[in-house]
Amino acid sequence: MRRSFVPILCLLALSLPALRVGAADAPAAYDAQIRPLLNTYCAKCHGPEKPKHGVNLSKFTDVASIHRDPKLWRTVLQQLNERAMPPENKPQPTDAERALLIDWIQHTLNNPDPTAFAKDPGRVTVRRLNRFEYNNTVRDLFDVGARPADAFPADGAGGGGFDNNADTLFIPPILMEQYLAAADAVLDETKDDKLLVAKPSAGLPARDAAKKVLSHWTFRCFRRPVADAELDRYLKLFDLAAARGDDFPAAVRLALKGVLVSPNFLFRIEQDKPGTEPWEVNDFEVASRLSYFLWSTMPDDELFEQAKAGKLHDPAVLEAQVRRMLKDSKSRALAESFGTQWLGVRDLLTTANPDPRRFPAFNAQLRYSMYDEAVTFVDSVFRDDAPLTTLLNANYVFVNDWLADHYGIKDRVGGGDGKGEVLRRVELKDGSRGGILGLGAVLTVTSYPLRTSPVLRGKWVLEQVLGAPPPPPPPDIPELPKDDAKKDGLSFRKQLELHRKSTQCASCHNRMDPLGFGLENYDPVGRWRTELAGEPVDASGVMTTGETFKGPAELKKVLLGRKDEFVRNLTEKMLAYALGRGLEYYDQPTVKEIDDALAKNDYKASTLVLEISKSYPFRYRRNATPTGDGGKKGEGTASVQGAAGHSSESGTDE
Repeated sequence: MRRSFVPILCLLALSLPALRVGAADAPAAYDAQIRPLLNTYCAKCHGPEKPKHGVNLSKFTDVASIHRDPKLWRTVLQQLNERAMPPENKPQPTDAERALLIDWIQHTLNNPDPTAFAKDPGRVTVRRLNRFEYNNTVRDLFDVGARPADAFPADGAGGGGFDNNADTLFIPPILMEQYLAAADAVLDETKDDKLLVAKPSAGLPARDAAKKVLSHWTFRCFRRPVADAELDRYLKLFDLAAARGDDFPAAVRLALKGVLVSPNFLFRIEQDKPGTEPWEVNDFEVASRLSYFLWSTMPDDELFEQAKAGKLHDPAVLEAQVRRMLKDSKSRALAESFGTQWLGVRDLLTTANPDPRRFPAFNAQLRYSMYDEAVTFVDSVFRDDAPLTTLLNANYVFVNDWLADHYGIKDRVGGGDGKGEVLRRVELKDGSRGGILGLGAVLTVTSYPLRTSPVLRGKWVLEQVLGAPPPPPPPDIPELPKDDAKKDGLSFRKQLELHRKSTQCASCHNRMDPLGFGLENYDPVGRWRTELAGEPVDASGVMTTGETFKGPAELKKVLLGRKDEFVRNLTEKMLAYALGRGLEYYDQPTVKEIDDALAKNDYKASTLVLEISKSYPFRYRRNATPTGDGGKKGEGTASVQGAAGHSSESGTDE
């Protein structure tokens, strides 16, 4: 909203109490006040006949239907807040009408009525261990350094954008062959003294000893107790090997190879139950859910013991275990798996390629240092139990000698102290660096080989920080220059300003570009700069709401003013990651409960993890057919960004 609009809204908030509705009044208010406004200002473009960008608002006939598509309505809310909709050339609601729409939609989305639809924990397809989880699991099983999954086909990213999503963890035929080779690689590295927890003796026949060995390892590999009938399947492999003349260690290894290619090891299998009502998962399943959420690996001995004792359903025990796990060094996996995917910095190791002639100092050492910096920073917020807002406004960085030189802060760490590649925490006195906006990895993956991209960086802030991604660009948008040199006497910023005068580009660029320009002091590889093409860097921005800022320090303050959006987005992202599935409309009460708990606990990082671990969908499951509502997914989610217009830079060019 423009600056002149802010005081008006403040007055409206005080003078129009009759327009504020409670949950019980929401349906009546929708029919009497909200739908008429939507019909007046939205229906012409977003009605049933040829709805623009596939967004048809007329199908939302009641509050329950709105709850089924919260993503779309959060976009509607955002467009109203930013005065991006209706378009400038269309009839506009009055300030009072806009305030009413904003107030009602925000209240409705933030207060989902749990009685509006059946309580549903959702259902996760049987989930294969992804490559990261496989490597970590065999490491913790056998104490080996082999990483055989590095050679596996890449894992896809599903709902929520994470590679632990069950619906995208397919098994191509080549992977089955690689599982056999991986089992050999792991067992070949493992010493017999480690594998053979029992050996034949005068009082212990070879088959009985093999059963003891297999009982020990199947429990750990399958992450649950294993019945004798199931164990017999692997003993048959031992029998076959022994019958052909293999000695005891070799026969046991064959049986263990069978264990390591079993679906019970390769998949996280949870038992179904008859009926349609959801049920609480058992203690061993809770242990695995916790360990793969926080550690990306199997449960440790302590979790197994708590599961055996049936204590993981005790809230006090569960909280104690979560806090213990967060302090364990293995919790770095949360930052390395969730954090790097949330921030999009995995691309730094694969597709990000700054031009080597323009940036000769960007070498492999720097690339991997930036990646480690991002992981270590996110890990520090959770390990220190800092407020989640620290992710935005941290007053420290993690640098080694290479990064310190690159960022120009060598004098702050003592310079040439011989620590080399070791990352260490360095406190900062200004806001020019620190937090996710100043990470070299983020800044590099949101740039082109020869220049920065305010559009890509602005899109990244909208999507990864605020959870408000712009839609994909329309076809046939003219490309901008590949470098940041002047053209016809115009700076790159001026060229982009001309570019976004197009009506099909303006709505999204007006949202994205100011955010990206706030980061223009960082060059394409994350170094601080004050000049660009012979002129001072212009890192100023004006939001569609009228807020102004200059440079990353002031941009952070703007984003902190939208803390609720940031926290909600982070909650939704981490909940989707923890559940291994995309979120649905029936998850919104859970998101609200978590956000409410965060607000009451100073937004501490541990609160986010604890509340997810205690949440209904994390502790319950159901069969394929849900209760109530027929399992209907949110309506229109594929086009939830359509009302915003189009962005004209989406990973390739503007």
